[in-house]
Amino acid sequence: MAYRFGLVVSVLVSLFAVTAANAQAGGDPAGVWLTQAGDAKVKVSKCGGGICGVIVWLREPVDAATGKPATDDKNPSPALAKRAMIGLPLFSGMQPAGPNKWSGQIYNADDGNSYASSVSVAGPDALRVEGCVGALCGGETWTRSR
Repeated sequence: MAYRFGLVVSVLVSLFAVTAANAQAGGDPAGVWLTQAGDAKVKVSKCGGGICGVIVWLREPVDAATGKPATDDKNPSPALAKRAMIGLPLFSGMQPAGPNKWSGQIYNADDGNSYASSVSVAGPDALRVEGCVGALCGGETWTRSR
């Protein structure tokens, strides 16, 4: 009887340890994430007490009109409009805002503007990215890239 009880306790402790490890892994935003549209991959890493996000892959890395690497051509600043999309920083000032959540600014390369944003870990393979323009808010879920 004591053997069975010890076995049950051992199994429960093992299950708890695995669950705790999975919960911790689910809270880490570091890694490479595929955007919801599947058109870009963003490397998220810890930096300055918060997180940073940089484009590391594009489905279409070459601008069809020029035949050259894609640039940030929607940016209203002429100097910034010439920078390459690969390596472009997307997050700025992303600081902790709660458990598994960060808030700051996100750059939208589709229109060249930055918006108030939050990033939260929605699971071990899901990152929720949300942004607001005034009272209008939207978001998408990115998946961990393997």
